[in-house]
Amino acid sequence: MHELSLAEEVIKIAVYEAGRTNASKVSEVTIEAGIFCGVEIDTFRAALDILTEGTILDKALINIQRVKGRGYCSECEKEFEMEDRLDTCPVCSSFPENIRSGHEFRVVSIVVEKDD
Repeated sequence: MHELSLAEEVIKIAVYEAGRTNASKVSEVTIEAGIFCGVEIDTFRAALDILTEGTILDKALINIQRVKGRGYCSECEKEFEMEDRLDTCPVCSSFPENIRSGHEFRVVSIVVEKDD
């Protein structure tokens, strides 16, 4: 269950950023998660809910933006959207030479609040 360790890392990143800016609370975290990243989003979200309770991330809004896959076909030199790893090029039906997006999993923004 790597979702738990990923949740712990996201919390560490957010706590670090809050500390760096002397913030008292993290109110929002936005994460990009590709459809091929191998993370079960519901499990990851549940782990975050449990681990953030009583921390400066308690009640923070967690936005998870799903990133679609994009493949590149070397046969016809086209990039195309992928919903599944086995999708083929819509032009020539070849398998993609590489998958250019859909594997990412990253924190893209953190909103913090400071006491006045």
